[in-house]
Amino acid sequence: MADPSSYRPKPGQIPDSPGVYKFRDEHRRVIYVGKAKNLRQRVANYFQDLANLHPRTRTMVTTAASVEWTVVSTEVEALQLEYSWIKEFDPRFNVKYRDDKSYPYLAVTLNEEFPRVQVMRGAKKKGVRYFGPYGHAWAIRETVDLMLRVFPVRTCSAGVFKNAARTGRPCLLGYIGKCSAPCVGRVTPEEHRELAEDFCDFMAGRTGTYIRRLEKDMMQAAEEMEYERAARLRDDAEALKRAMEKSAVVLADATDADLIAVAEDELEAALQIFHVRGGRVRGQRGWVTDKVEAVDTSGLVEHALQQLYGEERGDAVPKEVLVPALPEDTEAVSQWLAERRGSQVSLRIPQRGDKKDLMATVQRNAQQALGLHKTKRASDLTTRSRALEEIAEALGLDTAPLRIECYDISHLQGDDVVASMVVFEDGLARKSEYRRFQIKGFEGQDDVRSMHEVIGRRFKRYLQEKERTGEWEEQPTDTGPAATGPAPGSAPGPAATGSAPGPAATGPVPGPAATGSGLAPAAGPAATGLAPATGPVPAATGPAPGPDPAVAEDAEPREDDGRPKRFAYPPQLVVVDGGQPQVAAAKRALDELGIDDIAVCGLAKRLEEVWLPDDDDPVVLPRSSEGLYLLQRVRDEAHRFAITYQRAKRAKRIRTSPLDDVSGLGETRKQALIKHFGSVKKLRQATIDEICEVPGIGRRTAESVAAALASTAPAAPAVNTATGEIIEEDDGGSS
Repeated sequence: MADPSSYRPKPGQIPDSPGVYKFRDEHRRVIYVGKAKNLRQRVANYFQDLANLHPRTRTMVTTAASVEWTVVSTEVEALQLEYSWIKEFDPRFNVKYRDDKSYPYLAVTLNEEFPRVQVMRGAKKKGVRYFGPYGHAWAIRETVDLMLRVFPVRTCSAGVFKNAARTGRPCLLGYIGKCSAPCVGRVTPEEHRELAEDFCDFMAGRTGTYIRRLEKDMMQAAEEMEYERAARLRDDAEALKRAMEKSAVVLADATDADLIAVAEDELEAALQIFHVRGGRVRGQRGWVTDKVEAVDTSGLVEHALQQLYGEERGDAVPKEVLVPALPEDTEAVSQWLAERRGSQVSLRIPQRGDKKDLMATVQRNAQQALGLHKTKRASDLTTRSRALEEIAEALGLDTAPLRIECYDISHLQGDDVVASMVVFEDGLARKSEYRRFQIKGFEGQDDVRSMHEVIGRRFKRYLQEKERTGEWEEQPTDTGPAATGPAPGSAPGPAATGSAPGPAATGPVPGPAATGSGLAPAAGPAATGLAPATGPVPAATGPAPGPDPAVAEDAEPREDDGRPKRFAYPPQLVVVDGGQPQVAAAKRALDELGIDDIAVCGLAKRLEEVWLPDDDDPVVLPRSSEGLYLLQRVRDEAHRFAITYQRAKRAKRIRTSPLDDVSGLGETRKQALIKHFGSVKKLRQATIDEICEVPGIGRRTAESVAAALASTAPAAPAVNTATGEIIEEDDGGSS
C-alpha cells in the first residue's frame, strides 16, 4: 500500500485552471480519471489525512503511485477529455455503467442505396437511423409487420436482395404487398428512399400527418365508389393506430425527452432510462454499476450522461433530459449536450405534472432493477467466494487465487498447433485478457513440449514488463535454453504471441507541455503553467487497424501510456488442461525463468483429477465442490477458445487459392476474374489475351496470373460419393 505523501505534488506545482487529472498505479496503469474547475483545489483534497477520506477514495489514493494532470481552456473541454480518457484507459476506480443486457433497436439503413428495416444490436453504425431500444426483438417485428402495409420498405438481407434481382422475382413480401420490391424495379431508388424516410418520420413521432392522409384518401375513394381501395386504406390506418398503441401516451404535449432515474445504496447503483419521443415511450434501458468511487447522485447522473450521449450526435440527443439531480457543473454539461445535438438541450429536474409522475415511474423501475440485481449477485458472490476458498484449501495456497490463468493446446493430427490462455478474475471470465498463441518452436504433435513453450513465452513477457518498470532488479543467472532464447526453429526475438498494441488511440494524448506529473517537478515553465488545450477535444478512436494482436509476433514493449499491458499482471494460479506431464512442463518453464511465487495445477479430463507438481497422486475434489466446478469452467473455456482459433486457422489454410500468390492482385480483382471465367479451372485454361479482357486486369497482371496458375498443379477433382458425379471447381476459394 503506497503512502500518498510519497507522490504528492509540491505546493504551487498544480495550476488553478480547469483540467483533467489521472492517478496511476505502480504499473503505470491509469486507475482513476477526474475533472475539476480548479485543479489545485481538487487534487489537494486527495492528499489530506487518510482518516478524513471516504473509504473508496482512501483505497484509490493508497493504490496509486503517481498523479498527473492536463490543463484545458474551458470546463466543457474538461468534460470531453474526461469522457475520452475514461473510455480509453478504462480506470478501475471510475464508475462505469454496464448494460444489464443487449437491447435490440429498430434500425433503418439509410446509408444503403435501398434502405432496409431490421433489428440491430450492439454498436451503432454511421448512417443508420435507430429507434428504441426495445425490451424484446419480437416487439420490433410486430411493429414493423403492422407498418409495412403502409410503408412497404425492404426488409430482406443483401443476399436475398441480390438473388431476387438476378432472377427477376421478388420475395413473398413483394407478392403480398408488404415490400415495394425495389429488387425487381417496381419502384425507383428515389421512391424507395422516400418510403424509408416516411417510415422514419412516423417512428420519430410525426404520426398524425400520415393517419390523416390515409383517412382523407379513404373518404375520397369511398366517394368515388372505389370501395376495395377504401377498405385497404381503412385497414392501413388501423394498422398504424395499432402500431401507435404499442407505445403508450405518457406526455400529452408530444415531448421528446429522456428521463433518467437512479436507485443506489452504499455499494451499487442502478440506472433506468425511458426514451420518450412524440409523447410516447419508445424505449427503455437499464444499467447497473459498482460504486467504486466516492460519488453522490449528481455524480452518478453526470457519469450516465457522459456514457449515454458520448457517442451520439443530432436527434439522438433529445431536446429535454430530465434527471433526479443536476450535475455539479450543470452549465458545462448542458453546453456539452447542446454541442452534440446541434441545438439547445434542457437539463432539469421535473417539478410537477405528467413529467414528475413519469419520473416516479422510472424511479420505481430503477429500485426494482437494483433489488433484482442484488438478489442475483448475493447468491453469485457467495458461490464464487466459496469456490475460490475451496481451491485455495485443496491446493495449499496462502490466499484465494483471485486471478487464474488456464492454458490449453489444440491441433488436428499435428497440424495448425495453437494454444489458448484464458483469464478468470474473482471467479468471472475477463475476456479482454484472453490471448492466443501459435506454436513456433517445433512442428508436429507434442502437447507437453507445446505447453512448455507457451508458459515460457507468456512469463518471459511478464519478466520483461517487470524489468522495464524497475520491479525486477535481478535477472536469473541460470535460466536454461527455454529462457535464454527461443526454442529451436523459432523466429528470433521474443516469441510470445499477443504483441504490443498498435498505434496509440488518436484521442487526446497530451504532449509534454500539456501534462504535469506528481512524480517529480517538471523543469521549465511547463511545471506550473501548463499550456491549455485549444479547440474541442475529440473522443478516442481506439487503436489503428493492424494485425490481430492475439496472434501477432511479440514486439518491443511500448512506452507507458496507462493502458492495461498484455502480460504485465501475474496470476496467483496457473491451470493447464492435462495431467502430470503437462503440469511438470509448465512448472519447469516457470523454474527456468526463476519464478517461484505462482502456483501450478492441472485438471485431467478423464476423472477430473487435479494434479500438482512433484506429487505422484492427484488431488480429488468432491463432485459437488464449487471449487471443482470453477476449475472445470476455466478449463472448458480454455478448450473452447483454443479449438475455435485452431478451426479458424485450418479453415483459412483450406480456403487458400493459387491467386493468393499473385503480387498486386487484390480481393476485388480476384473476384472479377472468377466472375468472368466462372472457375479457377477455366481461368487456368485461358490465354493471357483472354485474361486481359477482364476489366481492371493489365497485361503484366495477366502474365503473373497465368504464371501462378501454371506453376500450381490443379487439385484432384472432388467426387460426390452418393452419385459418383465429379464436382467442378467453380470458385476461387480452394485449389
